Amino acid sequence: MTKTPDSPAPCAGMGDVHHSHPEEPVEQLSRRARVAVPELVVTCEPSVPECDHIPRGPCSGSHHPDEESICSDSGLSGSPASSLALRKRSISSSPASSFEECEEDFSGSSEYNQSSGEALTKSKNMVNWSPVTVKKRSPWVQVVGHAGNFQTWSDGRLLKKYCECEQQCFLQLMSDSLRPFVPGYYGVTQHEEQDYNLMDDLLAEFDSPCIMDCKMGSRTYLEEELRKACECPQPRKDMYEKMIAVDPGAPTEEERVQQAVLKTRYMQWRETLSSTATLGFRIEGIKKSDGTCNTNFKRTKCKDEIIQALEDFVDNNMLILRSYQQRLKELRAVLEKSDFFKAHEVVGSSLLFIHDLTGKAGIWMIDFGKSVPMPPPLTLDHRSPWVEGNREDGYLWGLDNFIDILANMLPEK
Repeated sequence: MTKTPDSPAPCAGMGDVHHSHPEEPVEQLSRRARVAVPELVVTCEPSVPECDHIPRGPCSGSHHPDEESICSDSGLSGSPASSLALRKRSISSSPASSFEECEEDFSGSSEYNQSSGEALTKSKNMVNWSPVTVKKRSPWVQVVGHAGNFQTWSDGRLLKKYCECEQQCFLQLMSDSLRPFVPGYYGVTQHEEQDYNLMDDLLAEFDSPCIMDCKMGSRTYLEEELRKACECPQPRKDMYEKMIAVDPGAPTEEERVQQAVLKTRYMQWRETLSSTATLGFRIEGIKKSDGTCNTNFKRTKCKDEIIQALEDFVDNNMLILRSYQQRLKELRAVLEKSDFFKAHEVVGSSLLFIHDLTGKAGIWMIDFGKSVPMPPPLTLDHRSPWVEGNREDGYLWGLDNFIDILANMLPEK
């Protein structure tokens, strides 16, 4: 039975995780990133991008205020292929949104010296020589989010556009009990005057993986975003157009006359379209091993629809499904004891599911651009229903429901 908050939901309806651990302390890190992490060839003081007007606050580098944070993507490197593809889902696209693809020839900020087997890595602050193991470059797969947020790097790592909020989360997570469930983090580096967070490429050890991004929680906007929208309640024509593109019957009579909606109304309406409001999580995108991608889950709301999507994702392989269920149970047990988790409002974060034809499977927590700390000594239980002001995000409520759905899909032992 699906677990719900105090009021019932209005709609009737992962195995071994492979991760990398930092090995050696770094000699130099950004002054903002003083943690024990593996050796970096380049480290520099990150310049402050536009998203960092509020220290440790959410990143919001979008062109439109209603779009997702630039830190809220799942950028993934895939299996070997002849080209480098960037795939994205546009927040403002139609309900049947498709991936936009482009070619981007990027191999990190290294110039490889074939005769010496060394790589020259450059930054505006320093130039160091260091031996680097150069792996075959993999094609880029960005399932959802803003295109261009990620760049491939050498040795099984990737670059993600710098966000101070996400950096601060990773610095804490590296010493938290959740460390095995998040990508390894290696500090801040720079390429072409752009600051990046350097982290593990979660797909590096998989062969032609299947990938699923699930956004967790009962809401995907912060209370701070809602408060700011309430302070300046201006009807928005662009949001009205987005609303009617998905559901022509959604606007009220007054909104039809104005041909505009308030941002607060739009934000809350958007959550009711999918299983975010009814189950505490939603599927954002799926990429299969054959390269086919689907992000048409905006209106996937009921359990039967989710079960159908999950069965397709694993090709009805019950062994992989059972591995995912076991891993989610392990994650839940750690979340319930994590110091980081209880002290943060975790909004817009995803669980990344990865498996391949060998049976290898893994799940990681990703995207912390909207994970903001609670004022001490306040904590969250992540299951209580959200009421404006209590900052509950419903993360564990959604995880409970996800685990129950997998249990219902699996045959009894």
